[in-house]
Amino acid sequence: RAANDISTCTRVAPPTVSKVLKLLSRAGLVASCRGARGGYRLSRRPEQISIAQVIDALEGPVALTECSSETSHCVQEAHCSIRGNWQRINGVIRRALDGVSLAEMVLPAVPREIDVSGLAVTRQAEA
Repeated sequence: RAANDISTCTRVAPPTVSKVLKLLSRAGLVASCRGARGGYRLSRRPEQISIAQVIDALEGPVALTECSSETSHCVQEAHCSIRGNWQRINGVIRRALDGVSLAEMVLPAVPREIDVSGLAVTRQAEA
């Protein structure tokens, strides 16, 4: 689809749509096609694109705290007794985002719960 069509459908301003598409393209999540019938398309099936990949493309790697990021600049890092816990929490959130695909985002929400014993995200049993 053309950027202007996407802007109209989503009600997001054209400059914002263009910036988002450029970032997604740079990350290899969308491909642009030139020409009269050109526009943008997903580079892979929506089932193969995780929400974590989209967030990484738009915002950079998920990091709840400075010490959770790949390039931490926290001056307290060497003495911090809870750094490992923040990294663990960040890892759980990252895995949860990796476990949701772009295709799933257009479906009705399915209740999920976090299994704290295994630190994995699981679907609740459907009644």
